[in-house]
Amino acid sequence: MKKLMFIAFVAMACFSCNTKKDYDKIFKDPDLYSKTVHELNTVVMGNNFSPIVASRNYTYANVAAYEVIAAGYPDQYASLGGQLKGLSALPKPAAGKTMDVEFASLLAFCKLGESVTFPAGSMKEYVDSLKKLAEDHGMPRDVFENSVAFSDTISSVIMEWTHHDMYAQTRGAPEYTVMDVPGRWVPTPPAYSAAAEPHWNQIRPLVLDSANQFIPPPPLPFDITHKNSDYYKEVMLVKNAGDSLTPEQEHIADFWDDNPFKLNVSGHMMFGTKKFSPPGHWMSIVGIAAEKAHADFPTTVYAFTKTSIALFDAFIQCWDEKYRHNTIRPETVINKYIDPNWRPHLQTPPFPEYTCGHSTGSSAAAEALTSVFGDNFPYTDTTELEFGIKSRSFKSFRDAALENNWARFYGGIHFHHSCIVSTEYGRKVGTLVVEKLKMKKS
Repeated sequence: MKKLMFIAFVAMACFSCNTKKDYDKIFKDPDLYSKTVHELNTVVMGNNFSPIVASRNYTYANVAAYEVIAAGYPDQYASLGGQLKGLSALPKPAAGKTMDVEFASLLAFCKLGESVTFPAGSMKEYVDSLKKLAEDHGMPRDVFENSVAFSDTISSVIMEWTHHDMYAQTRGAPEYTVMDVPGRWVPTPPAYSAAAEPHWNQIRPLVLDSANQFIPPPPLPFDITHKNSDYYKEVMLVKNAGDSLTPEQEHIADFWDDNPFKLNVSGHMMFGTKKFSPPGHWMSIVGIAAEKAHADFPTTVYAFTKTSIALFDAFIQCWDEKYRHNTIRPETVINKYIDPNWRPHLQTPPFPEYTCGHSTGSSAAAEALTSVFGDNFPYTDTTELEFGIKSRSFKSFRDAALENNWARFYGGIHFHHSCIVSTEYGRKVGTLVVEKLKMKKS
């Protein structure tokens, strides 16, 4: 017992004797939040989460962090309690107990980021580094403990909320039934993976009334026998573009590829390569924009949270449409009816073609970011440098989303008509999020 008391005394002394007293400056650095999101991005990538599931990871982590910010800055930010489906009023900080709001926000982000779907302990080392940062920079023991306690309080409420979004139930739902019907999706090479998340339209949306609130027009009727049909023309546009890509078009396709797990096959050898998924790419863009705008810590959290919510609902809307029509991919059509040896520039992802998830999500994210940082916000996207792909510059977030349309077409994995429709409906989702959520008060 005496030994335990001595250890506790030494631990408390570490906080009280530290000569540095700049913890408040350290944790008010908005770049620290962006770095924390990047840490989660890396964990998501390492665990091979699909883009659809990844959108859930980022959203709940950001909402938890945002709720700490809203509680700590009530004159500037409004809680999402009562605004997001199923999320009731959240606890307030205890009166008279001083905490470091930014530190608590980071801890809440990490706790939800790890807890939503990751193996236990996947972010422990990073969290320990944040706590050591607090200790090394002189955070008083009571402030530290109050911050951890409030972070845990908010995290537990958000975690309970996640348990009712139908994610667990859809894990045990029936698998997609593959049928050899003309125009219907079937698995594609080289992995011939099963259809990803065919029941995602059952996931509880956050702002949308329902998964089918915005239903796009039906895809072009499958007609590969008549060369004058709109469908045949779309198929040939994809094939002809893929057969004659310029270096610039290849760069555009590669830049927006965002394949979280590409299966590479060479003879009898197979290996996977990983990159950030589409939601992860847009999380990176938020950080780039926040840094360029010199946004403070709360504004940075606000931008990440609003964008992640738009992405989350956009994927629900898009996946509802994908599995309503179950449309075949260009690669399958071309191989079966035109050229059995044709391959797209990018690897075809394992789910139906119409509508395009990346175009839908990108357009929704662009609307959210535009509402925070304004239109005509030029920036250079350096996200892909760590994967050996040079950066691209854009005049605005909407400009970036429009380029993504061409990227999926140049990549040979989507019909351009699908991408155009997807952009329109992603914009509808993003606009709804912007109009309905009342987050920033001033």
